[in-house]
Amino acid sequence: MRTLLANAGLTLLLALATGSSVSAQEAPDYFKQTLPDQALKQHWDLQLALMNPKGALDAKTKQLIALGVAAQIPCVYCVYGHTKLAKAAGATDAQIKEAIATAALVRFNSTMLQGSGYDMQKFQQEVDRLSAPK
Repeated sequence: MRTLLANAGLTLLLALATGSSVSAQEAPDYFKQTLPDQALKQHWDLQLALMNPKGALDAKTKQLIALGVAAQIPCVYCVYGHTKLAKAAGATDAQIKEAIATAALVRFNSTMLQGSGYDMQKFQQEVDRLSAPK
């Protein structure tokens, strides 16, 4: 299963990088076996559109974002797949660790703010101050 996931993901990455047209029939088996038939084409089209390395974000950045989210869900399938795809897109082990640590930090801070009921207006004022040009 791991090899299948990695190969399907790498095939997708290669197809996107070369700009070739990929049909829903060429979607990975895990999409075909888990999605309802009526959703397969739309989901595959969305996958291709959003994970296209020619978008506003490069493939490595997208995979690092996806890995951070996958670690927080958590989803062992997604962590495995996005780690392999991030490496295939040029991510280093240090970048992978940092992406996961950043996601963990955001989740921790979110938990503390939400759980404490911190005042939103005060939070916005503090963030505005921190993000103001110097």
